[in-house]
Amino acid sequence: MRTTWPNDALAAISLTFDVDAETGWLGEDPAYAHRLSTLSEARFGITRGLPRILDLLTRHDIKATFYVPGHTAELHPEAIKRIAHEGHEIGHHGHMHLRSDAIDANAQKEEIERGFEALAPIATPIGYRSPSWELTPETLELLKQHGFTYDSSLMGDDRPYTLENGLLELPVHWSLDDWPHLHWKPGRGDAFTSPQAFLDTWIKEFESALRDRRHLTYTMHPEVIGRGYRVQLLDDLIAAVRERADVWFATHADVAAFVTS
Repeated sequence: MRTTWPNDALAAISLTFDVDAETGWLGEDPAYAHRLSTLSEARFGITRGLPRILDLLTRHDIKATFYVPGHTAELHPEAIKRIAHEGHEIGHHGHMHLRSDAIDANAQKEEIERGFEALAPIATPIGYRSPSWELTPETLELLKQHGFTYDSSLMGDDRPYTLENGLLELPVHWSLDDWPHLHWKPGRGDAFTSPQAFLDTWIKEFESALRDRRHLTYTMHPEVIGRGYRVQLLDDLIAAVRERADVWFATHADVAAFVTS
């Protein structure tokens, strides 16, 4: 895979955001419809987190990839339209954020097709990210059938790689995702990772990517990273990266086009 990038950049970075909103909980259990506190946190991602993120990206002149479940697009169309209007990529993230390994092939097909239908007035995604980062062989076959160019759900390398069905994989990792570090829900005993410790993790991985001259994906959620003191982490990351080297901040679609050209 490539170790050279546009404009002689020394590494490539994609900032990606899973805009799950209420769907992240309702897809786990419809009973969450009666848990108003939990849903209010999810809604915070749309009302406060997402605007903060978009303003930050505009300030830094960076385009990002936003993975959006179909249900989120139906529930919050203006918010998702703003993402597209500001030039960011919209990726496919299912419809009700149902885990692929928890439903059969027919239900997976319905999730993909309903997601496309809901996003159609706003964008036509070419990339897919599975809810909870779990794929099945049936999922991969469906992605090929529905014409996706790339997936971003697997962890088989820390560089872009090609899957057996020809799809490009833009890999992820839990250690680079804000959710396991900075999110908490009732009943889970572990504490939050300190913001500085999480920023250190991000920066250490960037330094590794810089040595390898490779592409790197960071994953975030608006209800998590979009809190006031946490969005500062993203601001600090961008500043730290740009102080160390010339990098190419790019959407997943742009990276996919470049590495397969």
